[in-house]
Amino acid sequence: MLARRSAVLILMSVELMLQAVSINFIAFAVYLSPQAFTGLIFAVFVITIAAAEVGLALAIILRLYRNKATANVDEADMMKW
Repeated sequence: MLARRSAVLILMSVELMLQAVSINFIAFAVYLSPQAFTGLIFAVFVITIAAAEVGLALAIILRLYRNKATANVDEADMMKW
């Protein structure tokens, strides 16, 4: 199998993408208007949303691991309690 579908790796990939977005916000804000802090404000919002997303996703992954004894998203197809 070429692709592992671990929930933790998927979560890390999403976090990496969100951090890239915040870096782009800062870079474009500095390039377009260095005096304004709009890019920094958007980056702070993205970081806040990313932190909330990590907390919720880790709780779901831990519950999934306790119930199914795996973090593989292919094997855990149903979130039934």
